[in-house]
Amino acid sequence: MKRKPNLLFVFADQWRRDAMGFMGKDEVITPNIDSFAQEALNFDNAMSACPLCSPNRATMFTGTHPVTHGVWTNCKPGLPNLELRETDVTLMDVLKNDGYKIGYIGKWHLDSPEVNFNPEPVSGARDWDAFTPPGKRRHGVDYWYSYGTYDQHLKPHYWHDDNKMIQIDQWSVEHETDKAIEFINKNKDEAFSLILSWNPPHTPLDLVPQKYVDMYKDKKFKVNPNVLLTGVTDHTESVNPRLNFTDEQYQDVMRKYFAAVTGIDENFGRLLQNLKDNGIYDDTIIVLTADHGEMLCAHRLWSKHVWFEESTGVPFLIKYGDRFVKGRTDVVLNGVDIMPTLLSLMELPIPESVQGIDLKEVIVNGSDVENYAIMTGYPGQMRAIEEFRSHGKENVAFGWRAIRTKQYTYAINRGYTMAHGIERLLYDNINDPYQMNPIRLNDCSENEVAAELEAKLREWAVKYNDKFEF
Repeated sequence: MKRKPNLLFVFADQWRRDAMGFMGKDEVITPNIDSFAQEALNFDNAMSACPLCSPNRATMFTGTHPVTHGVWTNCKPGLPNLELRETDVTLMDVLKNDGYKIGYIGKWHLDSPEVNFNPEPVSGARDWDAFTPPGKRRHGVDYWYSYGTYDQHLKPHYWHDDNKMIQIDQWSVEHETDKAIEFINKNKDEAFSLILSWNPPHTPLDLVPQKYVDMYKDKKFKVNPNVLLTGVTDHTESVNPRLNFTDEQYQDVMRKYFAAVTGIDENFGRLLQNLKDNGIYDDTIIVLTADHGEMLCAHRLWSKHVWFEESTGVPFLIKYGDRFVKGRTDVVLNGVDIMPTLLSLMELPIPESVQGIDLKEVIVNGSDVENYAIMTGYPGQMRAIEEFRSHGKENVAFGWRAIRTKQYTYAINRGYTMAHGIERLLYDNINDPYQMNPIRLNDCSENEVAAELEAKLREWAVKYNDKFEF
């Protein structure tokens, strides 16, 4: 009898695509990932459908866009109705129906914070955090060792099947990898699916084991052409903070961010070795990715939630023994494509609700597909939401929409305030890889490429009832 493939789906938070050594861009130490990349297929144009934690997580798991699943910003206090719905069909639901043993370890961030309903939750959750009780809200997961969102990486906490908080004195990535190895050891003889969600390299960057920081202690990092540490930038408004850095501060930021990535690399290596030790390495579909990237001072921006490559570009590597193509592909893979592609690779039904594209032929046969990624950003800060409401507007009609092809990014930005106005920007990512010289347009008709891409954006908006005001 043919053995069903296991699935090990590993993703980190705020990890940009270039921060892998084999990519030849960021000066980061990732020997295990580099070695894995020699055996796997890497998507050079993997994108986040909405470069913010909660929205893209919901998109990856449901195969639908934020305009459909409704998680258009982070699940946080003040927005009690913003969470992944119990009725949405997720990757885990389909796997459960097929008999898989399912584990979820690490950051979830798809439930409304408990402080929206009780200022003193029994679970002890505070701020943006939440305990997800057993039942439909876990979408078929059998083994749950998770939390909502909590950024104290050196002193993390978790919940299992009751509301008693489990507090740990260990770097979260290391601890969660320990738990993942326990899960694999326990379930190695049956078909399992394990989702491992690491929070680092998400800020705060100071909370990373010193041994990884020391690996970069004498390193002087190059400064990319689009990095701006001080002064004025003429590009668009963003929700991202504009910070002033000295060169020394910038070097320190890079050192700690890459240190966290190196720690991720070491623990990814531990996972791969465990699969090999258990004799199931070639029986397991292995995915390594992220929910979104990190600007790291590019365009004088920090964090994410903007259409630039540093924010939207994510790692995506996939391997299943020798059954998949190895190497690199320039086919565009969007967060919304992950769920249908994995289900197709596992020969499982794709729910009718799915809006993403099945890229199985790219992975199995090396086919070339002219796919493109629709990416969205919404005003999610309470002051912005209230401002729009005061003018009789919905915040989801603003923010930005973008489309990414193999060569171009075309963004339409209405900003995060009523006063912003609208701007259209076309980037040639091949000839302008740092996106420093956009073509600025008053109307898409001024440029043939922009006109074609805006037509696709408008078609998408009509199809999925997006309220964006073009």
